[in-house]
Amino acid sequence: MFDEFQSAEIDTGDAGIFCLRAGSGPPLLLLHGFPPTHLMWHDIAPVLADRFSVVCADLRGYGGSSCPASTPDHAPYAKRSMAADMVALMEKLGFSRFMVAGHDRGGRVGYRMALDHPDSIEKLALLDIIATADVWDRADARLALGYWPWSLLAQPEPLPETILAGAAEAIIENALSGWGSSPSAFPAEVRQAYVDALRDPSHIHAICEEYRAGATLDREHDRSDKAAGRRIRCPLLALWSGQGALAEWYAGEGGPLALWRGWADDVRGQAMPGGHFFPEENPAQTVDALAGFFGEPGHAAQKILSRR
Repeated sequence: MFDEFQSAEIDTGDAGIFCLRAGSGPPLLLLHGFPPTHLMWHDIAPVLADRFSVVCADLRGYGGSSCPASTPDHAPYAKRSMAADMVALMEKLGFSRFMVAGHDRGGRVGYRMALDHPDSIEKLALLDIIATADVWDRADARLALGYWPWSLLAQPEPLPETILAGAAEAIIENALSGWGSSPSAFPAEVRQAYVDALRDPSHIHAICEEYRAGATLDREHDRSDKAAGRRIRCPLLALWSGQGALAEWYAGEGGPLALWRGWADDVRGQAMPGGHFFPEENPAQTVDALAGFFGEPGHAAQKILSRR
């Protein structure tokens, strides 16, 4: 799937980050969410590599990246720590300033990079998220029932770890067939790789710690930024599932664009066809939206269709 990409594990000082790299041109970092790994970009990254220097990385605790020891406050798995990983990764690859596209948890790392390291981020694309503090401030039964990882995986250990370890296939099946997505969008080898990633105890614990940080420190960091008047300075593209939660739950507040304008001045975006995993369901539309925003519009959709 990534035949032209070179793999590497980069020591960022606090973690070993696995990544794939290919292409030339402006640097672009692609970040995954839960439960995927870098494999979620298998259709998109090779096309973008025609125009960009593409880096697909596994977040710490996910995929091929390491699982640093955590602490009682979950700080090693706060988005602040994960954002620092990615800035260090890109610097070691020779990119002091770069663009980012992040889906789900990767999007949360992306906007934390833009807030904590504004001089490093040129443009930012956020796929199917609103800010973590905004999610929790509006949390209700829909979130608790519809997006169960937010509440389940944030529970104290060892309950969520035990559940993930004993039901990896069920977890992946529920996630990939729910949240408005189509199960047929995921090749068997990709689906199996996601299952395999949930069989390792150290990665299971790291993922739960990341969700615990999301329910605690990440919220605090967001609220501190809001109170201090910190904003995202770079252009921001918000893409979200046209049939998912973001399109429905926040319509009364103007939808995702209105919520992100509370964080940034230069915000644009649109709903996308498909469910939460629309980058894997509809890679052609996704890559065209990303390429257009990052400065290289073209016929990416046709390229993707020809690869399949």
